[in-house]
Amino acid sequence: MIRIGIIGLGKMGLSHCAILGGHPEVEVAGVCDTSSLVIDGFKKYSSFPCYSDYKKMIKLANLDGVVIASPTKFHSDMVDFALENNIHVFCEKPFVLNAKDGVRLTELAVSKGLVNQVGYHNRYLGTFEEVKRLLENGILGEVYHFMGESYGPVVLRKKGGTWRSEKNQGGGCLYDYASHTIDLVHFLLGKPVSASGTLLKNIFSEGVEDAVFSSIKLENGLSGQLAVNWSDETHRKMTTQITVLGTEGKIIADATELKIYLKEAISKEGLNKGWNIKYLTDLTENVDFYLRGEEYSSQLDHFIACIKDAGTENKSSFKNATVTDEMITKLLENAKL
Repeated sequence: MIRIGIIGLGKMGLSHCAILGGHPEVEVAGVCDTSSLVIDGFKKYSSFPCYSDYKKMIKLANLDGVVIASPTKFHSDMVDFALENNIHVFCEKPFVLNAKDGVRLTELAVSKGLVNQVGYHNRYLGTFEEVKRLLENGILGEVYHFMGESYGPVVLRKKGGTWRSEKNQGGGCLYDYASHTIDLVHFLLGKPVSASGTLLKNIFSEGVEDAVFSSIKLENGLSGQLAVNWSDETHRKMTTQITVLGTEGKIIADATELKIYLKEAISKEGLNKGWNIKYLTDLTENVDFYLRGEEYSSQLDHFIACIKDAGTENKSSFKNATVTDEMITKLLENAKL
């Protein structure tokens, strides 16, 4: 059994705890939160060893790995302490608020041969994985433009935010929402390297932006648009979509379906001329424990598999997450011009 500890028992921490608690190859060997109300509840209603100090848990619980789901401002110190104690780390996104810390922690994890993963769950969605496969097979011909979008109802009134909308804790829409979109663009199309015309728009928040709009360029020369807004009440929950344009067609994909338009049929892919639709239910492998979506279980299954097989390259590594953090820094710098 792989012994896992969980730091931070908010929305994501509770989700991870539920998934790992039912995982056939995992023993939840410790849970940690600074809230006495939360810990008292766990002591009363669960059999998990409970801690209020993450350092004490890491020192005493004989862990193989740890899941860090605390507010972003704590990630760097917590990840560093876990790695220094030779613990494999799954850290929620965004990785860190300072990209230089990401570079340092990546180097530390690699030097110690430790599994390192960040919770960018879009990489585990069947629709987006299929987009990646189709693009690698060149079905759109020469790709010439893309649009990455995310919308949701996080801050819908003044003084209506959470720690996520505090600049020094969550980092705002750019870190909390746009990071997902940037990572998805990186996963599907290439490493983002520069930004232009960036607008960080305050709608309801005062200390952070609620929307992000920018033109971004990738290392391979491809350029596209980024449009993200967490103050959009027309969406019940976060919705992320990628649109890719090529000389032979077009792809539009989100978390539920993949739409493909082709100028000519591709028989070997079973794709007709014109519009083709594939659904998430046909593209995603079943998981042992379903909570919120298969992707959340899939990413934790991947983390556990990587711990069991040290030779497995992680699909959402610190290195990849640091690319996103570095791009966020460039967006912030460009917005000031």
